[in-house]
Amino acid sequence: MDLIASGQGFILLVLGVAALGLEVWALVQAIRFRKDAYPAAGKQTKVLWVTLTAVGAAVGFVSLGNPLGFLSIIAVAIAAIFLVSVLPALRSVQGPGGRTSNGPYGGW
Repeated sequence: MDLIASGQGFILLVLGVAALGLEVWALVQAIRFRKDAYPAAGKQTKVLWVTLTAVGAAVGFVSLGNPLGFLSIIAVAIAAIFLVSVLPALRSVQGPGGRTSNGPYGGW
């Protein structure tokens, strides 16, 4: 029985680390884009998305050992919504790198 419990604990830890990685990645992506790109993409403000993903990453860190808790699932959902819905819209407006290719005197 101890072997099964250890295996379950390990699986939960792996899920928690994967969830935290997803949440941190969403936070980094939310920070990368300019604040005017969010309304241009038809999404909520940068402050809202950075706050939501930062809180999600904090919840993911605190609940690293229990990724199946209610708040942990909400944190993963917020990160997933950002990565699936908001990030592609931001990339379509501003490009994949978070910056436009146009300098102060136009493009290359």
